[in-house]
Amino acid sequence: MSEFERTTEARSFVRRTLLRGAAVGAAVPLLPAAAQATAAERGDGRAGARVPADSATLRWLGTSGWRIDVRGRGVLFDPYITRFPTGLFDPQGTFDPATELTCDEELVARHAGRPELILVSHTHWDHVNDVPYLAKSTGARIVGTETTYHVLRSLGVDKAQISVVKGGEVLDFDGFTVEVVPSRHSRNAKWSYFAPGTLNAPPSPAPRTISDLPEGDTLAFQLSVAGGPSMFLMGASDFDERAAAGLRPDVLMGAVQSSKATYRYVPRLLGALGRPATVVPVHWDHFERPLTGAPLRDSGMDLDGFVAEVRRCSPTSRVVVPDYTTLYGADLRPVSPA
Repeated sequence: MSEFERTTEARSFVRRTLLRGAAVGAAVPLLPAAAQATAAERGDGRAGARVPADSATLRWLGTSGWRIDVRGRGVLFDPYITRFPTGLFDPQGTFDPATELTCDEELVARHAGRPELILVSHTHWDHVNDVPYLAKSTGARIVGTETTYHVLRSLGVDKAQISVVKGGEVLDFDGFTVEVVPSRHSRNAKWSYFAPGTLNAPPSPAPRTISDLPEGDTLAFQLSVAGGPSMFLMGASDFDERAAAGLRPDVLMGAVQSSKATYRYVPRLLGALGRPATVVPVHWDHFERPLTGAPLRDSGMDLDGFVAEVRRCSPTSRVVVPDYTTLYGADLRPVSPA
């Protein structure tokens, strides 16, 4: 255990070859949601004990995305709903970085509703692609990096809707707060990642392909609902340990890692966050398939290994493997739609 981990403990607490640097096989079907709940949930009843289930509802939008409704007010995190093909999941390795950006507006509107706030972790296509349409069609406020700001401005989003953050801000939205946490992008087996870079001005011409969207620095967010849960939202499987230490969320939406390049990722993450009562693995699915039916695993993501490591490091945490069709209460237990 490192000195930093001992200190934290004492305080009580792309994909495919480009993204992973290694070849992968075909996507693997996942168990139905009911079977997942039986196989993946374990704990001592601590999870959700102090979280009123009706204080929020959540739907997983695949990848790292979430739709969170807080007493009728909509919040989105990294909504990527269009999920167009790029060849990324083709076992023959036909990924095409020149794939054109596209948005299925009707589909996005159906899944996203009318959010008042959209949180963006970084500007790769599988996190930001649908945000320009949502911003222009709903008037939602966007919170993201300077690169996110410049990308959205180049695509016609009103600058008055975009709040630029760097990390460390605590934003009050009258009923819930958002703490912005400086974070890091996932690393592949070569200790690197797809499309690095930042922007300090709107690109000209505007982004047209997925390779036109740089990472632009990565953020995490802690969303805390008044009288409800606090949720730590991750868009990539690395983090700033010192920035995250002491946050103590009720729920961790933790990105599954694509390689072992990040040292002791799961133990350090859980330790920094005080071993959250509920851990929800994200960013492990085949995100070029529709948000219908059972999710398919990205076979390059070790979902089972992530779950096993969580249970080893934090045996009192309840693990919930999400699916696309379940509506969850604030305690991350299924609820019936109204």
